[in-house]
Order: sequence, then C-alpha cells, then structure tokens
Amino acid sequence: MKPLTPKDVLSAEEYERVRPDFQRRIIALKEARRISVGQHVTLVFENRDTVLFQIQEMIRAERIFEQARIQEEVDTYNEQLPGAGELSATLLIEVTDPAQVKPILDLFQGIDRGRTVGLKVGTQVAYGFFEQGRSKDDKISAVHYVRFSISEAMKRELASPVPMQVFIHHPGYEAEAIVPDRMRSSLLQDLKPD
Repeated sequence: MKPLTPKDVLSAEEYERVRPDFQRRIIALKEARRISVGQHVTLVFENRDTVLFQIQEMIRAERIFEQARIQEEVDTYNEQLPGAGELSATLLIEVTDPAQVKPILDLFQGIDRGRTVGLKVGTQVAYGFFEQGRSKDDKISAVHYVRFSISEAMKRELASPVPMQVFIHHPGYEAEAIVPDRMRSSLLQDLKPD
C-alpha cells in the first residue's frame, strides 16, 4: 500500500471544514473492517484512509502545525499501513471493568510471540507478526499492531467463496470469528496493487 505523505494531510482549516463528513465515512469504513474475536479482542484492519484519519485527528488534538512535526506523525503512522501482499490490523484487548484490567491483560502475556493470531481462508493460514516493544515480561499493552503476510494462494482463496476466519490460539485466550463478506471484500481491496 502506498505510504502517506504530508501532501495527503489537510491543513487544520481544511480538515475542520470536512471533518464531520470525513468522520462519518471513516466510522462506516471501520465498521466494515472491525471484527470481534471472542469477548476481549477486536481487530481493526488498517488502510490508507483509516491511517490518514488517525493522523488528521492527532494533528488536530495536538495542534501540530510545523511541517517537521507533521512529517514525524506521517512517518510514525505509516508503520501501520500494510506492505505489498500484506494486511495489517490494530489488535485491541478490551476490558470494560476497571478492576479486571490487570488480570485480563495478564492472560494475554506472550500473545505477541509465536503463532498465536492468524487468518484462515480455506486451507491457507497466515499468522500475524506483531510490532515489538508493546510488552515486557510483566506487562502487556492493550493495543498491538499486527501484520499478516498473504501468499498468492491465500489471495486466490480469499477471492473465492470458501470461509474465512480470524483466530487466536493462546494459552490464556482461545477464540475464532468468521469474517463477514463485507469485510472480506474490503480486505481484498488492500491486496490490489497500487
């Protein structure tokens, strides 16, 4: 996927004018790219639009106007974009009860190492590779960035009617979810050459 540049970022004034419509469009887009996997995990698959929205919102919230800082934000968020032949997602560990945050997060220790999160389409499986630095031996973040390398065989299966699922196989958490057709179509768009 083609990286974003500062030229893709709207000025503060322009963004304020289009923000309500842009937000509505991105919320609808994310709904088609969001999947719950069990009770505590949600994956949101990222693309140029979802990442650009995050950049615009960060620049707005932090009141960033200097070109060097905008370039920094763009560079940082571009890390979330999938590369050629990849899908990428933000994995959120969600806990609504404040008293349960630590015990539930502790269950997920090590989820970012090994073959724990994957996509399965027909007979093809792609395991996620996690961005490092989001966990320590005694602490894990509730937000992770995951990439899935999609083979040509898997891409062909993705374009066919065979079932697709997201799964988590980890000692502290086991769950699977069937990917709806709307989401699958959206993900196929990410795998098209720029």
